[in-house]
Amino acid sequence: MREEIATSAALPRRRAGLAGRAGSLLTVAALAWGGAGCGSDAERQDVDEPEGEFQVEVVAAKFQTEQRLAQTSDLTLEIENTGKEAVPELAVTINTGDEGASGPFSVRSDQPGLADPNRPVWILENGFPKLASKLASEDLGAAPTGGATAVQTNTFSFGSLPPGDSREIVWRVTPVQSGTYTVRYELAAGLTGKAKAVTDDGSPVEGEFVVTITDKPPRARVDDAGNVVIQGG
Repeated sequence: MREEIATSAALPRRRAGLAGRAGSLLTVAALAWGGAGCGSDAERQDVDEPEGEFQVEVVAAKFQTEQRLAQTSDLTLEIENTGKEAVPELAVTINTGDEGASGPFSVRSDQPGLADPNRPVWILENGFPKLASKLASEDLGAAPTGGATAVQTNTFSFGSLPPGDSREIVWRVTPVQSGTYTVRYELAAGLTGKAKAVTDDGSPVEGEFVVTITDKPPRARVDDAGNVVIQGG
């Protein structure tokens, strides 16, 4: 099977609105976390978060651009701290489609009368995202989770990232709805919007994948050795 991927070598730029929307999501996440805890955990989350810009690079971004219903795929981001200071809290916000839904891999339906307008395009496998460092793909399922989902947002946090270090993060998903969708991601250096992740030239660290999901079954044939060969699968 020929895997088509989008990579960080040519990360597409998006309209400026995403940065504002992602910042709002991170602020909501921080407030939600602040109210959800108890004792010292209930204190404001932005007390110790430094304010400033932290240089981060997406070394690689991979996701199959042609997928099939019920066929599991991995969305992988390899992120490196290219600055001289530690990133306080590496965070990744994911949205699917133009209007943010209450799930990173869901879209909002405009069909009237729906009790819940959010419709999943992919189902995120339990325990993901995970850190893929030094682990083979088949071992990821048994590995501990690598990120926590911020409450009521599409943001995942992965702790502090020291200078020169990198994290390879994997979201394992299964498509449940056919069509063509745009999956967008944006990085932050904190959960409150005070610490910002930027490229070397000061731009937001962001990118997108345009993915087509088909509901057609793969074509199969039997070769001369009697083996079943999947075509286009």
